[in-house]
Amino acid sequence: MAALRYLNSKLAQQIDEELMSSAGAFSLDQLMELAGLACAQALATVYGSDKYPRVLVCCGPGNQGGDGLVAARHLGMFGYRPTIWYPKPGSKEIYKRLQQQCTNMKIQTLEPSLDDQSLRTALASSDVVLDAIFGFSFKPPVRSPFDTALPLISQSGLPIVSVDIPSGWDVEKGNAEGVGLNPDVLVSLTAPKEGAREFKGRHFLGGRFVPKSLEEKFQLNLPEYPGFAQIVELPGTTPDSQKL
Repeated sequence: MAALRYLNSKLAQQIDEELMSSAGAFSLDQLMELAGLACAQALATVYGSDKYPRVLVCCGPGNQGGDGLVAARHLGMFGYRPTIWYPKPGSKEIYKRLQQQCTNMKIQTLEPSLDDQSLRTALASSDVVLDAIFGFSFKPPVRSPFDTALPLISQSGLPIVSVDIPSGWDVEKGNAEGVGLNPDVLVSLTAPKEGAREFKGRHFLGGRFVPKSLEEKFQLNLPEYPGFAQIVELPGTTPDSQKL
């Protein structure tokens, strides 16, 4: 089988746009729901709720944060006790609805604050972090409040699961600036990004929604997903790198 294709920024954007075009026929809500479900399933696969019940879901203001909100809701359904850190809530209606869905599940969203004390407190009472802060469109520098948040998350010693690309990484150059998180688990969505080639932890592919026509057009060479799972683990990962 041909090698799995890794995407640069331009190609990742093009595929996203095509999925939501009249030809692709997906809505943003659908893609976010499937992506968030895949991320929740990956976290639950590696970090069971018996040992890691308290999940701190760290969300950015864009679609990446939306994936995190969906994942938080599903984790709540799975029996975890998620808490959401969402310091700069997105203004679009879709984000407001996703946040309301979490509130309806009695999932706490920390009040936005000017200092990092709420994040420090939340990290101290969590078992695992879901990183849904920055996506593949991220460009440095890291701005407030995330410039202080990333080091705090790293220094917490908690296991980290990142959505699509670790926060602070360049989609093509990886953690070249040295400011990004170093997660234990990565959940690439649609297809892995070029910057993830240097990732050394457990690597899952998620988002079981890419139609055959699009996979063939972009020669993605995606692996088969097992059974009815929303994720598939990619080879060449190192399970011993987890902080279990």
